Amino acid sequence: MKRIHYSWVILIISFFSILTAGIVVSSSGVFLTPFEKEFGWDRSIISLSFGICMLFYGMAGPFMAALLEKWKLKKMMLASMGILLAGLFSTFFMKQSWHLIIIWGTILGLGSSLLLTVLSPYVANHWFKEKRGLATGILAASTATGQLLLLPILAMIIENYSWRWAIGFIIAILMVMTLIIFFFMKNSPKEMGILPYGQLEEMEETKNTQHGNPVVVAFGGLAEAVKKKEFWLLAGSFFICGCSTMGLIGTHFVSYCISFGIPLVTAASLLSFMGIFNILGTTLSGWLSDRFDNRWLLFCYYLLRGTSLVVLPFLLMNGHIAWLIVFTVFYGLDWIATVPPTINISRQIFGVQKSAVIYGWVYAAHQAGAAFAAYGGGLVYKYFNTYTWAFFMAGIFCILASLFVIVIKKQQH
Repeated sequence: MKRIHYSWVILIISFFSILTAGIVVSSSGVFLTPFEKEFGWDRSIISLSFGICMLFYGMAGPFMAALLEKWKLKKMMLASMGILLAGLFSTFFMKQSWHLIIIWGTILGLGSSLLLTVLSPYVANHWFKEKRGLATGILAASTATGQLLLLPILAMIIENYSWRWAIGFIIAILMVMTLIIFFFMKNSPKEMGILPYGQLEEMEETKNTQHGNPVVVAFGGLAEAVKKKEFWLLAGSFFICGCSTMGLIGTHFVSYCISFGIPLVTAASLLSFMGIFNILGTTLSGWLSDRFDNRWLLFCYYLLRGTSLVVLPFLLMNGHIAWLIVFTVFYGLDWIATVPPTINISRQIFGVQKSAVIYGWVYAAHQAGAAFAAYGGGLVYKYFNTYTWAFFMAGIFCILASLFVIVIKKQQH
């Protein structure tokens, strides 16, 4: 019987590690209303803390990529899990809104940074020679899946018990995952005496400039990237991607549905439904990115996403629940389908060795967009008492993003 290559074991561990970090970040969607009711905090302030988290973990991504070369994979993953656990335990003791900003904005943002930004390309680059696009797609799928899959369970725990029990449930999941990483995670194929999946012979290691001071390496990658227009086009499109997914849908979709009389658990279930179909959509996108022009894939993804966001307010206003379910299926398929082609284009432009750090900066733009929409969505609701304009404008910007990616110069494989 042929033995399973350990690269697939690493992929599975990474998948569930990313998924658990995603649960932490995305749970903001179901905690927003309970925090508002219990503490009396303004919704825009709560949204601000969630937005800071998204911005902080995105901006930390390039430095995490540099630290990976210095401290190695296993140690970094264990440190990230430890920070997430410390942050979640701290939520039991918060009393003021600034406590939430520190805990959710900075501690949880720092803890989730490695897992939700550069871990996917790092594992794909170091553990896979073949099927990198597929590996990237699977790992990217876990990013959004973790953010969405358990929301109905968390919503039911909150409704039947309290938000504190829901936090405890997430802590239990993180503790199990920490033990799995401790016992089974490895730093590299070389550590195990094997080659990356699909590589047939040992290759001479090229001199890697990524081993220096993490801050110098991160900003050095940025200095090189900003000289290319492709970086700005990818970063701009990814800013809009972050706006339209985590920032707006992830943070405000549940509350938007509730404003139209849809119950909390039902709204959370719709969002979770997106997570289920995200697995299929993003994995398929990874497979497609190995075979087709990544620019045209991104063009289609952004154009279709923008159209669906423009339509969403009309579905809610007219109470078309059946069509709302269709929307959740479609949006789930498209949720993070943009990640594998974006990583592939980054790899093609900047090379395998530098792509993780530079993709970290591209992803930082994604999280800046997510933070902008998370806070901006709260402000729109505060002043207009509805999210409709926020969703409509996000759709228009997605259509604009489709034009950004199609003008990127085609890269030779």
